[in-house]
Amino acid sequence: MPKTRKRKQVEAEQKPKSATKSAKTANPFKATAKDPYPNHPRPTREECLSVRDDLLAFHGFPEEFAEYRKQRLMAFETDGAMNSEPSDRKESVLDGLVRTLLSQNTTEVNSQKAFASLKSAFPTWEDVLGADSNSIENAIRCGGLARTKTSCIKNMLRCLLEKKEKLCLEYLRELSVDEIKSELSCFKGIGPKTVACVLMFQLQQDDFPVDTHVFEIAKAIGWVPAEADRNKTYLHLNQWIPNELKFDLNCLLYTHGKLCRKCIKKMDSQQGFITHMATTWSMHFGLVFVHYFL
Repeated sequence: MPKTRKRKQVEAEQKPKSATKSAKTANPFKATAKDPYPNHPRPTREECLSVRDDLLAFHGFPEEFAEYRKQRLMAFETDGAMNSEPSDRKESVLDGLVRTLLSQNTTEVNSQKAFASLKSAFPTWEDVLGADSNSIENAIRCGGLARTKTSCIKNMLRCLLEKKEKLCLEYLRELSVDEIKSELSCFKGIGPKTVACVLMFQLQQDDFPVDTHVFEIAKAIGWVPAEADRNKTYLHLNQWIPNELKFDLNCLLYTHGKLCRKCIKKMDSQQGFITHMATTWSMHFGLVFVHYFL
């Protein structure tokens, strides 16, 4: 029996890896409409408004997201309906997707350098697909995990070309949110956070990505149960946070988590983390936060 098991493992390792995820893992957030914590009625609309307004008063709107915010406003007509006329977009959906991939597990500065280096070395995505992996790795090395990210980008481009016969994701603009999630999450290495970022930034959809900063703060202020993981936090918050508040609130929570080093520092206990945030935020924003934290 041990020899048979070993032989099966070797055969499995020799099978070619697909550019798309298997059916078992193809869609990590397929049931987007289902709330994993239906008995946890937070955050309320009032909480979202208070946090958004107080963070906005404290930080101002983050400059790094200002252009995306402008594009969102341009994408909607005055009556709130989606504008069918194309806006002046500087970044394609595919550019945004790769930019988001390169931002994983690194700093914003390094990911921006990696993307700029990649575009400088390979002006078109056809160039990237046709290049050898070592050359791509060298171009994006400053962003970390160069081999893993190169494999992900190459697999995604190869799959996209096979499926659509061209390297373009602009067709996603015509799809529903669920359809977009289904399309993007079939690519290996592209998870819920990456898809949510593309939805919110490149496609101007009402979605709420959950990165480490947002996740830590959401847990600390009780917006999700203590045992929540990031994927379930994503599902829960997207059910409870009003659509019209998602973009600003997400950008502001991310910015606060990034700028307040004490907020993201590991504490000896969760209560210590919560106590710090309650003290810090109440000093900045008033007593309204004491109710949320403690």
